[in-house]
Amino acid sequence: MNFSRPGAIDLSALKQPAARPAQAAATGGSYVVDITEATFQTVALEASMQHVVVLSLWSSRAPQSSTFNDTLATIVDSYDGQILLARVDVDTSPQIAQALQVQGVPYVAGLVKGQPVPLFQGTVEEAEVRRYFDELVNVAAANGLAGRAQPVGAASPEARGEVEPPEDPRFAAAEEAFMASDFETAVAEYEKLRVQYPADVEIAERLARVKWLSRIAGADLQAARKAAADDPDDAPAQLLVADLDISGGNVEDAFLRLLDVVRRTSGDERDQVRERMLELFTVVGIADPAVMSARRALATALF
Repeated sequence: MNFSRPGAIDLSALKQPAARPAQAAATGGSYVVDITEATFQTVALEASMQHVVVLSLWSSRAPQSSTFNDTLATIVDSYDGQILLARVDVDTSPQIAQALQVQGVPYVAGLVKGQPVPLFQGTVEEAEVRRYFDELVNVAAANGLAGRAQPVGAASPEARGEVEPPEDPRFAAAEEAFMASDFETAVAEYEKLRVQYPADVEIAERLARVKWLSRIAGADLQAARKAAADDPDDAPAQLLVADLDISGGNVEDAFLRLLDVVRRTSGDERDQVRERMLELFTVVGIADPAVMSARRALATALF
């Protein structure tokens, strides 16, 4: 199915006043919603300021696009909230297709901080979809966007009788800088808090994550891998690839790389790599099996 609707690529045209829906229609998976022009701003644009949103434009007049939606839903659900899939019926919501200058369906694009990221048109194999989605998540992380969507249809904390704690005002300055991609200021603010509250685990976790995101922001994965391969003894090059591997979900690869560097270095250089590993343990989560295994291997390598 092909269609052509004139119009500039300007998503701001879709930021029109609209009543916030009580809940988006959920079908096909835990992180899948059907949206319209009326709900596009709240469910897609605003949500993309917190986590990655993928738009799937389809039509009931193009059966392959409807079937492909089921494939996308299954794949997105496996990302456990890193991506929210927002499905758009172009027949009932033509303005969204017009804004994206879509010429045919199925058409898939990402939204990162309100900005469209074209991915592909037509149906593609599952492995290829995952490659696109992995890269989109990496791009988002490099731009300071690493939140996760809540499962659609999950009961709110209020409905479960729970109360959401208010945002800690101590983090306001750091978070403001982080949202503006001012990583240097965000790191400095969290460093101040760490000095004030040395035993606060949440501060340590936030600081580690912001420092990691600052290092991978704008990094070229292919160039980094080439530099590391060209000079295995270049510790900073190995550290950068490890950071990027973490962002791509290759946690075990990242830790194995750093363990190898620990075994081949000494003195200040070894201490630097050890500190980076400890920091990445915090980023990944100390309860993660890969972290527990790497922690034991690190202790053996050091002693």
